[in-house]
Amino acid sequence: MWHLDPPNITARDSYVTCVSSTQEAERRQLLLDATDAVTNAGDRFRVAAAAQTLHDLAESQFTVPGIGNRDAVKWAYTNGMRTEAGSVIYDQLMDAPEDERCPMCGYGEVYQLDHVMPKVKFPALCVDPLNLVPACSNCNHIKGQVSPRSIETTPLHPYLDQIDHETWLDAAVIAGSQGELTYFITPPPTWDNTLMERVKYHFGLFKLGKRYGNQANRTLKNIRSNLQQQLESAGETAVRNYLIEESGSRLANDLNGWDGVAYRVWAGHDGFCRGGFGTGSAVSV
Repeated sequence: MWHLDPPNITARDSYVTCVSSTQEAERRQLLLDATDAVTNAGDRFRVAAAAQTLHDLAESQFTVPGIGNRDAVKWAYTNGMRTEAGSVIYDQLMDAPEDERCPMCGYGEVYQLDHVMPKVKFPALCVDPLNLVPACSNCNHIKGQVSPRSIETTPLHPYLDQIDHETWLDAAVIAGSQGELTYFITPPPTWDNTLMERVKYHFGLFKLGKRYGNQANRTLKNIRSNLQQQLESAGETAVRNYLIEESGSRLANDLNGWDGVAYRVWAGHDGFCRGGFGTGSAVSV
C-alpha cells in the first residue's frame, strides 16, 4: 500500500542473468532455450497488470517450456538468485524500500521477496522483477499462494498502485476501553468503487486493522506514564497539545502511518485527553 518505483531491470535480462550460471550444461541450455517464452510471459503480465486484469491470466500460459513448474522455480529463482550475478538483482529489489519498510503493510521490515503472482502457479514470472516485491515475513506468509480471483480481490501492487498521497487510514477509540484503537479505511472522494474494494481487500488480507491496533496499543502502554504526568502538572490541554505535536510530526512523514493516525485520534478524543488513557485513577472512554 506504499508505492515503490518500478525496477529498471527487464524480465528478459533478469531471467538470463539468473539461469546463465547454471552449472549443468544441458539444464542451462534448456533454461536458455525458454528465454523468448519467458519474455513473452512477462509482456502478458505487464499488459494485464496495467489493465487491472491479473485475475484473467491463465496459469497454462506461464509455464516454462520443457520444464516442470517446481523445477523451473528451483533452477531459475531458488538457485539463480543465489548466484553472484543473480544476487545483485535480488539485493537491488530488496534495497528499494526506504528504511527497509515493507510496502505491503507500511511498518514491517522487509525480509524476503514476495511473488505477486505465485511462483509455483506462474513459474515463467518467478524472476520477473515486476512480479517480485520486497516484503516483511508476516506479509509474505499471510499472502502465501493467493492469486487474484477478480479485480476486487487483487491486492495493491506497490510498483503500479499509488495511494499514499491521500489520507485513507482512520481509527477510533474503542468504547469502554482505556484508549485502545480499532483501525479502518475511510476512502477519499477521489477513489472509484474498484479502488475502494481493492484497498479494503488488501487491508483485510494482510490483517492490517489488527496489526495496526496491536502496534498502537503497545505504544499507548509506553506513553501512559508520560500522559499522566502531563495531565497532573498542566491539565487536559497539555495532554492534547503533546498528542497533536506527535501526530503532526508523524503524519508529515507518512499520511497513513498507523502511529500518526493513533496520535491524531487520541488528540481528538476529549475523554482520552481528560485521563481516559488508563492509569490507576483513569476512567474508561
